[in-house]
Amino acid sequence: MRYRTRVTAPAAALLGTATVLATGAPALARPFSAGEKSGAARAGGGTPAPGPETLGDPVYPALGNDGYRVLAYDLDLAYDATTLLVDAAATLRIRTTQDLSRFSLDALGLDVSAVRVDGRDAAFEQADEKLRITPARPLCERDDVTVCVTYTADPRRTLPHTAWVPTPDGFAICPQPNSAHTVFPCNDHPSDKADFTFRITVPSGLRGVANGLLTCVEDLPGDRTAYAYRSRSPIATELVQITVGDYVIKDRPGPHGLPLRDVVPTARAAALEPALALTPGLVTWLEDRLGAAFPFETYGLLPCNSDDPNAFDFTGLETQTLTLYKPNFLLQAEPKIGSHMMHELVHSYFGNLVSPAGWADLWLNEGHADFYGLLYRYERGWPDSLGLTTMEARMKDTYARGDQWRHDSGPVAAPNEVDLFDSQRYLGGVLVLYALRELVGEDAFHTVERTFLDRFRRRSASTEDYIAVATEVTGQDLSGFLRDWLYGTTTPRMPGHPDWTVTPVTPALATPHSLRGGHHHENSATL
Repeated sequence: MRYRTRVTAPAAALLGTATVLATGAPALARPFSAGEKSGAARAGGGTPAPGPETLGDPVYPALGNDGYRVLAYDLDLAYDATTLLVDAAATLRIRTTQDLSRFSLDALGLDVSAVRVDGRDAAFEQADEKLRITPARPLCERDDVTVCVTYTADPRRTLPHTAWVPTPDGFAICPQPNSAHTVFPCNDHPSDKADFTFRITVPSGLRGVANGLLTCVEDLPGDRTAYAYRSRSPIATELVQITVGDYVIKDRPGPHGLPLRDVVPTARAAALEPALALTPGLVTWLEDRLGAAFPFETYGLLPCNSDDPNAFDFTGLETQTLTLYKPNFLLQAEPKIGSHMMHELVHSYFGNLVSPAGWADLWLNEGHADFYGLLYRYERGWPDSLGLTTMEARMKDTYARGDQWRHDSGPVAAPNEVDLFDSQRYLGGVLVLYALRELVGEDAFHTVERTFLDRFRRRSASTEDYIAVATEVTGQDLSGFLRDWLYGTTTPRMPGHPDWTVTPVTPALATPHSLRGGHHHENSATL
């Protein structure tokens, strides 16, 4: 292992570091569901110890940190158009869940210059993708603590993975699933959602934009402008958006007075208008389908100001209140884009309002987004990529592939890092939801959906949470049924369709449904 270390306090403050580096931090069995605390926190008291440097995620076991939860982030970023660097300060309010002699944040590719804990200089070191912080005094369980990290970032730096999307006039970010900590130090796991405020300083003539609502614009000396934003709802780190560029803001009314905000490259505003104008109708359809008002203070699209096909490896990304898109995709006719625009909009509910407790729960996001995106497509008579025009026809085709996909990619709710974003999480997730609807009926299924969203709104939820809600709402013990569909190695019988058959597995078959070797998002059936 290679370490890059800076020490800003006497070496004695870091005694014991070598031992921890050699042994590693203990892994937890799974990420915490909403409201849980670690065993150390429940026990209370004891000698302060280093916080575990993991939340035990089965897909990304090194991601996240324990011993505290983040209450809020305040991010202050200043972009220099000459050096193309970002000078930044991240201020975190955390609440400890155990006595801590040291704690860690996720951080990669950030040149950290100083760390302060409750206003005092703290010792720190950067090791792999962790920023280890030793405060001047140990922290006690249930302390509310302010942590300020000052650093510089280079959006164009080559890293093992990155959220930065450089553009000719600035940047955007795509943090999903595990790269928010290349932009700001954080507890980079969707189970630890927090409040966010942003301040983005840019050269005048450019615009800084982030999640939530604009709260202040300040003209500064040196021909610079600062834009401040605040989110009214907690955000998972993977859903943060910060962008700088030559953008124009296009406001329009949505249903029930919802303000819609699109952030559009100035030179493309007119060409993109037909796609942007679709959003009010999409929101209305989804609100009617889910029986729930749009859950956030605003929504809109961000067609990133880049035509580089390698800028990011997906068409759209559901950062909270602002969906990032490749601009050329949105220049197509409505039948080519409407279904996928619905997919991304659905993530405002499944993925953003209710975030996954861990990355193995991704099917809850992508399965639901494809389910409603396909329903929207077929209601409008738009053939899908296979030329099919009904949900039943697409599900019959998907069902036939079920055993092969389970062989190649594992069960729907048991991904690994390599196959996390393949079709098993998307269409495989749709097939699970379709099977549940066929078993319990349309009305009961929609009650399950609405109850799940209402119960876990603004929090994170697991696959087991969804199973529990389905069992409670229907009055049937659905645990065996759903676990067979979600974790079984063979495809169960489809309720209501005894004639449907599964194609036998071909062990040596290539896996065209899966884009291997990276975090690709192009397996959505809505494309």
